[in-house]
Amino acid sequence: MPDPSFGEYCRAAALCEATVKPIPLTAEYVNDLPAMASAISTRTKMIYICNPNNPTGTVVSDQQLRQFLHRVGPDILIVIDEAYFEYVGDPNSPDGVECFRRHPNVVVLRTFSKAYGLAGLRVGYGVADREVVAAVDRAREPFNVNRLAQAAALAALQDKEYITKSVEFNRVERAYLTKELEAMGLEVVKSQANFILVETNVDACGLFQALLKKGVIVRTGEIFGYPTKIRVSVGLRKENKHFLEALRELLFPAKEEGTAQAPAPAATEEEAAE
Repeated sequence: MPDPSFGEYCRAAALCEATVKPIPLTAEYVNDLPAMASAISTRTKMIYICNPNNPTGTVVSDQQLRQFLHRVGPDILIVIDEAYFEYVGDPNSPDGVECFRRHPNVVVLRTFSKAYGLAGLRVGYGVADREVVAAVDRAREPFNVNRLAQAAALAALQDKEYITKSVEFNRVERAYLTKELEAMGLEVVKSQANFILVETNVDACGLFQALLKKGVIVRTGEIFGYPTKIRVSVGLRKENKHFLEALRELLFPAKEEGTAQAPAPAATEEEAAE
């Protein structure tokens, strides 16, 4: 599995008493598929690929994934987690379901908790070979998705207008946040998800507590091995502005008492969309 990535992979593997082999991301914070392929041994049973990856928001290219799948044998289960798939705007990023059509050892995981806005209902789905589905069905808890969640998920699939609006809103606000953060001189990992990983150059845990006092909740990066980074979700424009103002006040306080810190210029929606 990639490292860092979604923590539930490790916990699920531990429950099965499996040995986890973490593969560091590339210098660009992307899943290192060639390194993953090289790390395969005769004991390898499953490979996780989070795309876009959490917490970096980065994606692998379709060509990279195709090459990887051809290198991996058919007896290894390749689980592609596409929880943030709907947000991806990179035309070179792969579609896991299309990969599954060509490679029956691929399992694709998607969710209604992100772009569809149904996080409280805890409903998602997998696309896999019938044999894999049957094995999962034997192991899963009965009644694990309630009727309300199922009805909402089916309705969400039909609401094309909402998902289009949701994805476009995220694209504009993600670009706005990225531009404003870079204007502060901060390193921002280019994300294709609904969150952004930011290098703050200060202790992330201390910054988290300070932001919390200003009414802002972020995710600290130390749990991912990034002690000076934070992960911030894309919000409404007023929420994003509040976060930016709070962060600017904490990272760049006025040097002299009574001297106001000049805020970075806000981007227009047209500029943010570029």
